Amino acid sequence: MLVFSLLGSGPVAQASQGRECETPSIDRLQQWIASGEGTTVPPTGSLLVREGKRYAAKVTFLNAEWHVVVVWLANQFEAQADLSKSSGFWMTYSSTDDVYVQLRPASHWSGGDKWLTLVPSTGGKLVRKFFSFSPRNWTSLPELGTPSYPFATALREARGLVFVGKTPNKLEFRGLRIDGYRPPCL
Repeated sequence: MLVFSLLGSGPVAQASQGRECETPSIDRLQQWIASGEGTTVPPTGSLLVREGKRYAAKVTFLNAEWHVVVVWLANQFEAQADLSKSSGFWMTYSSTDDVYVQLRPASHWSGGDKWLTLVPSTGGKLVRKFFSFSPRNWTSLPELGTPSYPFATALREARGLVFVGKTPNKLEFRGLRIDGYRPPCL
């Protein structure tokens, strides 16, 4: 009887089953945002577009300048997620050039001096790749600055994944599943 009540219908059951949100989302991540930093198409706002029965996030980086795309992990800016027990994330994406993903903590949100890892070009082909949260896989770029906080802080206070790149690039995201974490639908 207790098992039945815990597995019944409702938001808790939906979250455990990994269903999408009622509003546009990719793996329950509803906020894929062009920040307005760098020349992009679209220039600002949501990147989510319908692809059949699902959604994809699409953005094009233009010009040789820094571009910024934000994914809020708990679907709102003021929230954060503790990813300290997560091994990493699986991402399904395509890109025509290399890009980086920064793990930005709530306590150190602004600025470029963040822990990041390379997201390699796929030559425009859709691929699924695992990105580990092992500290040895994360670094910084001298051009953007060195983080003043340890990588463990970024994991404990994760507010967002921020994709940054300095070259023209055509990006498409079809999946982003974080080990041990299911975003809340808003």
